[in-house]
Amino acid sequence: MRLPESLAGWAAALPLCAVFLLSPWLPVLSIQYNNRYAGDQVIRLVPRSEGEVHGLRDVYQRLKVDLWQPSSMAHVSEGTVTDVHVPRNKSRALQAYLHQASIPYKVLIANLQKEIEKQSNITPSRNRRSLSGYSYDVYHSLEEIQGWMHHMNKTHPDLISMFSIGKSYEGRPLYVLKLGKKTRTTKKAVWIDCGIHAREWIGPAFCQWFVKEAIDTWQSDPAMKRMLNQLFFYIMPVFNVDGYRYSWTDDRFWRKTRSKHSRFHCYGVDANRNWRVKWCEEGASLHPCDDTYCGPNPESEPEVKAVAFFLRQHRKQIKAYLSFHAYAQMLLYPYSYKYATIPNFDCVESAAYDAVVALRSAYGVRYKYGPASSTLYVSSGSSMDWAYRNGIPYAFAFELRDTGHYGFLLPESLIKPTCTETMLAVKNITMHLLKKCR
Repeated sequence: MRLPESLAGWAAALPLCAVFLLSPWLPVLSIQYNNRYAGDQVIRLVPRSEGEVHGLRDVYQRLKVDLWQPSSMAHVSEGTVTDVHVPRNKSRALQAYLHQASIPYKVLIANLQKEIEKQSNITPSRNRRSLSGYSYDVYHSLEEIQGWMHHMNKTHPDLISMFSIGKSYEGRPLYVLKLGKKTRTTKKAVWIDCGIHAREWIGPAFCQWFVKEAIDTWQSDPAMKRMLNQLFFYIMPVFNVDGYRYSWTDDRFWRKTRSKHSRFHCYGVDANRNWRVKWCEEGASLHPCDDTYCGPNPESEPEVKAVAFFLRQHRKQIKAYLSFHAYAQMLLYPYSYKYATIPNFDCVESAAYDAVVALRSAYGVRYKYGPASSTLYVSSGSSMDWAYRNGIPYAFAFELRDTGHYGFLLPESLIKPTCTETMLAVKNITMHLLKKCR
């Protein structure tokens, strides 16, 4: 399906487009992004034929819209639910095309700015909380999260130690918490990271929730006691520190890192396409302006290089890799880059099934589960595939709530239920690991 000439001309003419917790440095204006999203919309549609797919890819390219789901135009296919963020000055052109092409659609969010202001009503006074009164059911800035990490390290020395594995492109420390009873120096371990993609705020919220729950329940919950006695957990609450901070100060829907590699006026690399496993093949882009840009070479991003180095150094110890993303409500395991069955499929499939059953027991929320390539879409250079290929037998990626009603703007009121149910899944996967099923 070709874009009608009159509309194509119309579309082509459009313009292209170390402070701690107690410091209330973030004003309301920075959170609301200077009203930049006023009138922007999020539209959902499902192409019904290859002709509609080609037409949508054409108009998306011309209008330079932001795909929320899937992550790139290459992943738009027949029958695929597509959520697209459309700037206010391009919404009329897109909707005119959809009407002319008879493609049904639904406006999920009519005014993105109002949704941001409603769901992220963060004020300076709210940030002036003491560390002892830290709230886990609100979103926190990078500075607050790092302040919290220092505090947890200081106040729970028997269970937590904090260290840096390197620095980001912009020079920020890449902090990791090591959680577990120091019964012996070497134990099996689980790696958990959150916030590879900057705009997925529910990820860092869960990483903090996991630490909080472990600290609060390990003496009363036999399963948690066993986990902390027999395992270490390496937890990285914010993987993409530069991008996450930028999503608070400049662009709420920023996805990538903040590196600069090319002559293009574009920043950042998709940190989940930058790993040395089928790097920059299907599902990744070579263009620096695309959200799935794979980078100039594998591990070009200092954040990816630092984590990869740490995992390689500890590959004999780390037996599970868990990465938290949003949104889709899925539990994914390898492979992402190809349609194939992993050698230890029975163990991993069993762990995934039990995990989503446990998750559903909390609030009835259903997660899909399965190999990432067939359950979500094919993508190369992912951290999960890299971890599995480098000897970590349990490698999973969670896509947390929701399925698109809120998308990346998951309300703070849903942090607690999302984290509560996810905690059940993670504990279930960890108990599978302790059963030594490989």
